[in-house]
Amino acid sequence: MISLTPRKVRKGRSAIIAPGFRLWRQPDPAAPDAALAAPRTLPLSPMLEAQDLAARRGFARLFSGLSFRVAQGEALVVTGANGTGKTTLLRMLAGLSAPSAGEIRWSGAIVAPLDPVLRGVLAFAGHLPALKDELTAEENLRSLLALEGVAVPDAALDSALDDVALGRQRALPARVLSQGQRRRIGLARLSLSPRPLWILDEPVTALDAAGIALLARVVAGHLAKGGLAVAATHAPLGLPESRVRALALA
Repeated sequence: MISLTPRKVRKGRSAIIAPGFRLWRQPDPAAPDAALAAPRTLPLSPMLEAQDLAARRGFARLFSGLSFRVAQGEALVVTGANGTGKTTLLRMLAGLSAPSAGEIRWSGAIVAPLDPVLRGVLAFAGHLPALKDELTAEENLRSLLALEGVAVPDAALDSALDDVALGRQRALPARVLSQGQRRRIGLARLSLSPRPLWILDEPVTALDAAGIALLARVVAGHLAKGGLAVAATHAPLGLPESRVRALALA
């Protein structure tokens, strides 16, 4: 085991002033969407655990007997050659697919695929930036945050874009941005996300040296505030060694 602003918030939900881990206040029970809103209170000791996970692709076994634990302030960095199951593992941890064996726990409770508890604490960044080409950088950022139910003041949104060196490009459509700039929109989204668990698939893709350094600062800041991160990568992330746990898939 490894020990490792135009858009308004919907009625019954609270605005988030990012960054920080003040997640969601309890929704108004009288609100129409109260039944759909799970509590968003950060657990006292959030922890992600995997016990004897196994995965297959067709008749091929990717991995089995995989166990680890990621606690507050820690990052699990997953490495391995292509085809060893890094993305498959991340999708399991994000609740997007089921393991062929084993179980995943969040703060001691077993979570299943599409579990609302897991979805409520998770910020997932896949291999692709998930942007709409016709929307501007600012509109894409606001849209990504809205999908998490996060309302951010204009000043915070502007500051986040400035921090990732996209202040001058905020009004440009995403289709004219470079791949690295498109990835930086995702970094801005992470910097504003109140979710405690970040799962990142190849986050350094298309980033230059300055972008990788920026990624390191964003993730390190998240860990320093008590967040957790799991990242699959082929390149070093530049995180403090004291906060990193390594998992190599073979």
